Amino acid sequence: MYADDCQVYLSSPASDTASAVDRLSACVADVNNWMMASRLRLNPSKTQVTWLGSSQQLDKINITDVPQSAVINTALDLGVILDSQLSLDVHVASVCRRSYYQLKQLCPVARSLSVEAAKTLVQTFVSSRLDYCNAILHGLPRS
Repeated sequence: MYADDCQVYLSSPASDTASAVDRLSACVADVNNWMMASRLRLNPSKTQVTWLGSSQQLDKINITDVPQSAVINTALDLGVILDSQLSLDVHVASVCRRSYYQLKQLCPVARSLSVEAAKTLVQTFVSSRLDYCNAILHGLPRS
């Protein structure tokens, strides 16, 4: 926890969402009070809540009661885009999009390089995109 970055994680079964919302609301209120005592302010426009679970579980949840928060469907954490069902579809699409963008940026430069240098450059850029946090992709379905 830092003054400008606070993350709270709460685990709860789908049947106990009302209690989880109450606990999370109390936690947000406590953090807000602590920050006010330290002459800091919780920024409601940057306070976000993400619920993770299957689509059936997420349909049972109503989290409009969490104060000073915006409900979001995806979150960016260490460059990985997490969606509420942890399918990582959005992250994979983002990695592909950024890799293709990187390849298009290399086209004008690659023409002035030798074939070996161009191969090395392309492999370096694409590999760096694919290699970062790739352990989270282990075990995902191919589709």
